[in-house]
Amino acid sequence: MTLSASLRVLNSWKLIEHQNCDSLSTPTQRGFPQVTCYFTKEIFLVYLIFNSSQSQRISWISDIIVVVSPENIETMKTIIEKFGHKRVTVVEGGITRHRSIFNGLKVFAEKEFSSHLLQKPEVVIIHDAVRPFVEEDILSKVVMAAKEHGAAGAIRPLVSTVVASAADGCLDHSLERARYRASEMPQAFLFDVIYEAYQQCTDYDLDYGTECLHLALKYCKTNAKLVEGTADLWKVTYKRDLYAAESIIKDNLSQEVCVITDANETVAQVGFLLPEYLKRQIKVETVSISQSRNDSHLQSIFSGQCYNFVCVNDKKCAIQETQQLVHMLEKSDIPLLHPVVLISVYLDISGNNSFSIGMEELASIKKFARETKKKNILVYGLLIQYKDPSLLQETVNSAAALIMALIKDRNPELIGQLLVA
Repeated sequence: MTLSASLRVLNSWKLIEHQNCDSLSTPTQRGFPQVTCYFTKEIFLVYLIFNSSQSQRISWISDIIVVVSPENIETMKTIIEKFGHKRVTVVEGGITRHRSIFNGLKVFAEKEFSSHLLQKPEVVIIHDAVRPFVEEDILSKVVMAAKEHGAAGAIRPLVSTVVASAADGCLDHSLERARYRASEMPQAFLFDVIYEAYQQCTDYDLDYGTECLHLALKYCKTNAKLVEGTADLWKVTYKRDLYAAESIIKDNLSQEVCVITDANETVAQVGFLLPEYLKRQIKVETVSISQSRNDSHLQSIFSGQCYNFVCVNDKKCAIQETQQLVHMLEKSDIPLLHPVVLISVYLDISGNNSFSIGMEELASIKKFARETKKKNILVYGLLIQYKDPSLLQETVNSAAALIMALIKDRNPELIGQLLVA
């Protein structure tokens, strides 16, 4: 099936994400799905799914339903408002995974369950919120398979052999690993299939069950199509996984940088060399200061998932240019879901060897950085001393290394500091 045909099918779908980490999906009027997300996990995981999951960025997802425990509903609403999320409906979750998913489904079918009944979808996707790195491709594959077979789910090879223990704690038997697969998320279903399955569930199923595909088979005789998943479907389960997830997020945010320079001859020279060194490690887009003042041009760059900016100017006005860029980012209609890195490069071209930036100017930089941090923008300072032209390449290379370190680490403790290349 061609991609365009797949997109037409997805037109009427919605996506729902479940707190214990499941999510459901379905089609919309314009050919793109809507999303629903549920969470009863810690706020970090909520942040993780909203900021790393594709659900906020894939255009065919039109609704997000967040299912949370009663005591966390207001907190969730605050988070949604803070980050400017659209397409979001908050629903009260249940005490177990299956009960929470069922609550999410009821939003589409039972008026008494929600004051705002969403349009009944044809297909629904269930996805774990603690698998935040799911790609659009696997979502499309399970959706198309569910359209054809009634249900579909991602699978991965087992990495360890599964064994069963006897009552005395000794080995009873083991499974042949090559014959079995690990059931992963996302999973997709025809809405009528999964909703009917949940309606027929026993209390035991709702309280102790874990596999949605099994419910479709048990109650609706629907054999799910198994779709080979990718390695990025791993689950954030243990504390160590949080560090791995943070590292992946930082790496994803460190793929592109926008270098802004002016037409001054010396600045232009540095503005040429700096991107050349940075290109060895990162995608670089270079724009002039006049272009950066164009709201539509800046928004185009930011929409392209660029979260790193370097402003190169002489030391007298570099901070002003950074302030203008911050102002333009705030004015844009794109929510700052991820921390944006702004590095203000001070180019010192004075002939003397004295440190020419005074304490008052340094204090001003720190104050500005503290204020912008509240807006999820991390501002750093970098001084490039241009005194010996023969050392320019070495100095710029050092500056590029510092810039990459700041971009990759995104350390909020270093904001407002002035580093020297």
